[in-house]
Amino acid sequence: MQSTRRGSPWTGLGTVIAKETADHLSSARMRILEALVFLTALAAAYAAIRSIRATIGESPFLFLRLLTMAQDPLPAFIALLGFLIPLVAIALSFDAVNGEFNRRTLSRVLAQPIYRDALLLGKFLAGLLSLTIGLCSLWLLVIGLGLLLLGLPPSTEEMMRMLGFLVATIAYGGVWLALALLFSVLFRAPATAALAALGTWLVSSLFWSFLTDIIAALVAGPAEGVLGPRLAYLNAQQLIDRLSPNTLYAETALALLQPQTRALGPVLISQLQGAVLGAPLPVTQSFVLIWPQLTGLIAATIVIFAIAYVLFQRQEIRA
Repeated sequence: MQSTRRGSPWTGLGTVIAKETADHLSSARMRILEALVFLTALAAAYAAIRSIRATIGESPFLFLRLLTMAQDPLPAFIALLGFLIPLVAIALSFDAVNGEFNRRTLSRVLAQPIYRDALLLGKFLAGLLSLTIGLCSLWLLVIGLGLLLLGLPPSTEEMMRMLGFLVATIAYGGVWLALALLFSVLFRAPATAALAALGTWLVSSLFWSFLTDIIAALVAGPAEGVLGPRLAYLNAQQLIDRLSPNTLYAETALALLQPQTRALGPVLISQLQGAVLGAPLPVTQSFVLIWPQLTGLIAATIVIFAIAYVLFQRQEIRA
């Protein structure tokens, strides 16, 4: 069904965002996911706080340790987020478009003063807004828990690093949100779209490092040379590994939450001359260090959404 209306292609964008956001925040699916993320993440933060209280004063970055310290049997806070955020993002978007097809409501929606452009972008922005609201709430809860149990406020540098980590987490969730939306456009069955998105997530999180070694060996040759590890292999391995959003997010979290991190790849000895090993890097330098990773996450989100947009524009919609 081809519309003959004239006007801005973004007509109705605000309406779509408001309606979809309200549906997400009030749905039982979102509440269950929020409860899962909040309980597991807060449990990990609480376990880390109990360990930190025994060594208080030994680190100038107590709030950062709260996010990175693992305490058996729970992993670190950032590890839990890296595992759960893709699941939440996929759950928000895997039936965004095909659900409208199956309910036969898409033609009715587009019969209103709402264009395809506004509909697809509105669904994506509504999912991103819902995810952002949940992550900001969790971020504030963790800071509040740290203030209550540690009895110390975070420093300005810690707040800047934690805020940067929050932005990186939202960008990381945006990649999986856009990917789930793409599969929702490609497949008419929501179950197929969900399985495709979850399969991509499993490959990226569990098997990508194994595939990276194989591909790097095919592209750059063996890992070991006569004089030891080959730099060409290491560079190829790093480049291929960074095609995964999990790697980009992990490197961003490492540089922001562990201030002593000075590089995110192979480092030559000549590059360490004059550097005080183990000394924390200034927060501005840490942001410079993670800028390519953060840009990569945002660019991946835009590219995936653009592909979904083109495919959605070419689909035929019948009343």
